[in-house]
Amino acid sequence: MANSPPTDTPLKTTPLHAAHIAAGARMVPFAGYEMPVQYPDGVLKEHLWTREHAGLFDVSHMGQARLRGVNPLAAFEELVPGDFINLQPGRQKYSLLLNRAGGIIDDLMASRPVTIDGTGDDGLFVVVNGACKENDFKVIADELGPQVAIERLEDRALIAIQGPEAAAVFQHYAPGAADLAFMDVRLMTAFGVDLIVSRSGYTGEDGYEISIPGDAADDVWIKLLSDPRVRAIGLGARDSLRLEAGLPLYGHDLDETVSPVEAGLTFAINKNRREQRDFPGAARIVKELAEGPPRKCVALKVLEGAPAREGAEIADAAGKVIGVVTSGGYSPVLKGGVALGFVPPAHADVGAQLNVIVRGKPQRAEVVKSPFVPHRYVRKV
Repeated sequence: MANSPPTDTPLKTTPLHAAHIAAGARMVPFAGYEMPVQYPDGVLKEHLWTREHAGLFDVSHMGQARLRGVNPLAAFEELVPGDFINLQPGRQKYSLLLNRAGGIIDDLMASRPVTIDGTGDDGLFVVVNGACKENDFKVIADELGPQVAIERLEDRALIAIQGPEAAAVFQHYAPGAADLAFMDVRLMTAFGVDLIVSRSGYTGEDGYEISIPGDAADDVWIKLLSDPRVRAIGLGARDSLRLEAGLPLYGHDLDETVSPVEAGLTFAINKNRREQRDFPGAARIVKELAEGPPRKCVALKVLEGAPAREGAEIADAAGKVIGVVTSGGYSPVLKGGVALGFVPPAHADVGAQLNVIVRGKPQRAEVVKSPFVPHRYVRKV
């Protein structure tokens, strides 16, 4: 895990910190917080439990905020390449906060939450990465103020319930959540408190991310865990799950030098925005869309030997180093090593035979189609 503060920096805690300690979690520094990396079952069992049943994650270190103003949707487009002016009420969109060189400052989710009957407001609810949130909110304030006011929701926790049995568990407490499909978001009441609920997550599984008043987090956590289908899952399994799902991790697969085209995130650049070319770094990004980028993020299946970890070199069949692994590890589902990394476009086609250098020795690897494990999102018909 990365993005931890210096050791002399006091760590923050989430509203669920005591619950993690009581459950025997091993706590580690992460994004300025003391967070559970695993529980007594261990990462492998937690990972497989989530794939087979329902895993419960504390992600309260993430940054939650509401952006309000006269026209916050249009203002937000000054910083991201997505079409937010036409974002429908009740929908959520993945997007990228960009710098002027077309690099990625952070990836994020932004939505227009509404109640079940369709009422809401014109603001945006934004969730950003925990390690990036201070800089993200500063960038938004510096670039969009006074068009947009940022209301940081520091008093709210954020949890995620993921896996094939997650929907049934959560819908027992929040029946209205059954009407949501992937990337729908609603304001609702359950557990006696107000929630912001999106049908999304970071595992490739069906499930929900749930924003809760911080003082109610313990009660909600305990009630969800009382269902035998649910177990608490730490950051270790969250990372291996997202890797199997082919999902990038900021600070590893994404940073301020990486463009959306290089990262394979062109779906986040809407057609009308490509034509308007009015977002940061548009000149570079539109050129890469037309001519191809100098490097591409690829999914690699390690065919022999130990998993390739972040920083491992990638070589072509002749042994020439051509790239680097940015995320890598063991896939409990595939029972072998998988990785994400950057290579030149000539070596990025599915089926390309490459090598990863592990402990100084080349190991065979193949470029495969992402994700490694199929997504199981519930989409609208």
